[in-house]
Amino acid sequence: MKMLKDLKVKIFADGADKSGMLEMYADPLIKGLTTNPTLMHKAGISDYRAFAGDILAVIKDKPVSFEVFSDDFREMERQALEIAGWGKNVYVKVPVTNAQREPSYDLVKKLARQKVRLNVTAVMTLAQVKDVIRVLDPQVPSYVSVFAGRIADTGRDPVPLMAEAVDILKAAPAAELIWASPRELLNIFQADAIGCQVITVANDILKKLSLVGYDLSEYSLDTVKMFYKDALAAKYKI
Repeated sequence: MKMLKDLKVKIFADGADKSGMLEMYADPLIKGLTTNPTLMHKAGISDYRAFAGDILAVIKDKPVSFEVFSDDFREMERQALEIAGWGKNVYVKVPVTNAQREPSYDLVKKLARQKVRLNVTAVMTLAQVKDVIRVLDPQVPSYVSVFAGRIADTGRDPVPLMAEAVDILKAAPAAELIWASPRELLNIFQADAIGCQVITVANDILKKLSLVGYDLSEYSLDTVKMFYKDALAAKYKI
C-alpha cells in the first residue's frame, strides 16, 4: 500500500473548531481547510465574520473555504463577494442548488466571471458536475465538491462516479475535484487512486493517520487489550 508521503491527493481539514483548525494548519500534510454553516453551528460559532477573521489572521498561505448561507441568489451573491474579499486564499462555497431545488449555475457563472474563487458544494450527480463545469471560468482556480461519503450512505459505490468526475473536470484545467464527506481513512487512498485532486477530511478521521501502514497483528493485539482493559474497568462478573 502507498504511504502518506507518496500520495498525490491533497488532504484538506474539514471543521469549525478554531483550535483544531489551527492545529491542522500547522501540519504540513494538510494542504487546505474547509468549513460550512452546519459545522460552525455545531461548534457554537455565533459571529460568522469574526470567526472567519480569526482563522484568516493566522492562515494566509493555504486555501480556506467559507460558505454562503442564504437561500436567495441575490443575497448569496452579496455574501459571496464579501467573503471573497476576506483574503487571497479564500474560496467561496456556493451550493449547487438552493433549498427550493433551483440550480445555482447562473450565480456560479456570474461570480466566476468576476474572478471569484469558488467551491461549488453539495454536488452528488454527474449531471451536476457537467453543469458546474460549463459555467466555471476555465482560467480561475475553483473546486467542485462531490459528496462521495453521502453517496456511499445511499448504498452506492462512489468510486466509479468519482473516477468519471475526474475525467469530466479535465475540460476545466483550473478546477479541482474534491472528494467530500469521507467516511473512513481508506477513502483518502481511493481518492488518490482515481486521480482526485483533493479530499476534505474531518478531524476525527485525521486522528487515525498514525494507523496508516500499521501492522495488523499488532492492531489485533491492541484491540484485545482494549476489550480486556474496558472489561476490568467495568468490573463485570458472570
